[in-house]
Amino acid sequence: MSSAVQVVEKSRPVVVRSRAESVPTVDVSRILRAVALLAWRIFKPTFAIGLLVAVWEAAPRLGLVDEVFLPPFSTVAQAFIDLVQSGEMWEHVSTSLTRSAIGFSLALAVAIPVGVAIAWYRPVAEFLNPILELFRNTAALALLPVFILILGIGETSKIALVVYASFFPILLNTITGVRTVDPLLIKSAVSLGFSPIRLFQKVILPAAVPSIFTGVRMAAASSILVLIAAEMVGARAGLGYLITAAQQNFQIPNMYAGIIAISLLGLSFNGLLVALERRLSRWRAEPSR
Repeated sequence: MSSAVQVVEKSRPVVVRSRAESVPTVDVSRILRAVALLAWRIFKPTFAIGLLVAVWEAAPRLGLVDEVFLPPFSTVAQAFIDLVQSGEMWEHVSTSLTRSAIGFSLALAVAIPVGVAIAWYRPVAEFLNPILELFRNTAALALLPVFILILGIGETSKIALVVYASFFPILLNTITGVRTVDPLLIKSAVSLGFSPIRLFQKVILPAAVPSIFTGVRMAAASSILVLIAAEMVGARAGLGYLITAAQQNFQIPNMYAGIIAISLLGLSFNGLLVALERRLSRWRAEPSR
């Protein structure tokens, strides 16, 4: 019996696979296209920023603008480095960042629940809409003297101004996001027996995330800009104070260094929020290009 099996095994053809068949092929052209696309995405913003810096550096040196009022970029960059090394820049950035973060967090914690309530419950909307419309059309900076008179010139008035400026972008976009959820999704969830809490958790809020984050990003920008204006009026620390003090003392490079710090802070805020939005809305399909 064993000899018969050995004869059959010997009679089977031996298939020899070449090394080219055993190793998966690599699409080199696709890899090159991906690398080229990534390089182009990095090159475009880098080139635009580099061009701006080059114009900024050349214009004062060529006499196109007064070098006293617009120093070359290299001078401003050196002033920025000096402020960082002395610790003064970090003091102002941390002060502004703390005020902005506290006010922005308070606005976020209040605006999203209020926006959901207004969008979902008609009696709440009918009760709150007149008041909200009144204050929504009043600029935050116009109320700065009121906040200072009522809350004083300290931290409370500045944080309250940030809350006011951040509240309405988040609120309005939350209302829009909840009201524009696909009704078919809601009907499907209800037919599956979802409770109201699970309906909000699994359907309403995920579908409204893109609109809500649009308002959050707008509010983040508003919180920084309004706070800087408030710090210019009455403060002893913060980026707004740095800019105003440098202008009054005719330290023009320091003034521009403070402006650059505000831009970097805003870019960091926006990048963090964009990353968080992508994390919370991974269910969305990427747009075709």
